[in-house]
Amino acid sequence: MLTNYVNIMERSLAALQQDRVCADNVGAFGARSRVAFSSTPGPYRFMNDRVVAAFDFDGTITTSDSFRAFMLDAAGPARFAAAALRCLPSLVGVPLGWSPRGPTKARFLYAAMGGVRREVLEAAAQRFVERRLPALLRADMLARVAEHQALGHEVVLVSASPSIYLRMWAQTVGIGTVLSSELEWRDGVYTGRLAGNNCWGPEKVARLRAWWGANAPATLYAYGDSRGDKEMAELAQYAWIRGESALPPLAVTGGFGAA
Repeated sequence: MLTNYVNIMERSLAALQQDRVCADNVGAFGARSRVAFSSTPGPYRFMNDRVVAAFDFDGTITTSDSFRAFMLDAAGPARFAAAALRCLPSLVGVPLGWSPRGPTKARFLYAAMGGVRREVLEAAAQRFVERRLPALLRADMLARVAEHQALGHEVVLVSASPSIYLRMWAQTVGIGTVLSSELEWRDGVYTGRLAGNNCWGPEKVARLRAWWGANAPATLYAYGDSRGDKEMAELAQYAWIRGESALPPLAVTGGFGAA
């Protein structure tokens, strides 16, 4: 019975992050974005040689949903399954469009962990990053991150998963900027809500634009794997969606030409 509940939970929770992009739409992302980005007036026009590489995390850098893995590791199978039962209607409603992604994710974490103190969840996140997360990482994408860094490009992680473990992991590979969903804390205790919007879909673009402000990059690469990366892919000149195309060539300098 416990195994069945966990399996149901895993399928529903995966939909929080993994609505797949339809193959017939993916090919258009890059073509549309090249025209739109280069013709945008004002601060988003090519005014510098800044190159930014924006990477989704779950399914792009990892082989599976890291949030689900984190929850299982932090709460344990029994509490994970109990939380799944309590939240099952909302979880099932996510892929059907009946339940909002961000609040559902936040409530599920609260159902499993309760009003956990920040330092306790941070300790669990550190253990997860050190012991469990490495097995989920894709070697080819870690190499791609390193290639961008070697060329002097700014690499940013843009994810719907919570920052509590993403920032810890990002530091281990030299990524200094993480734009992700944030948990809400009150007096050092988790409230069961997100602080701000879930970093998914259009929110990814909003976060990127807020981050770079008036200093928009001359060249933007975007890497993703799901429907939640569609808008970010449309913004980029070089958009890659897992399983749909080869990795794009890398620009040595921003704006013009590629190696």
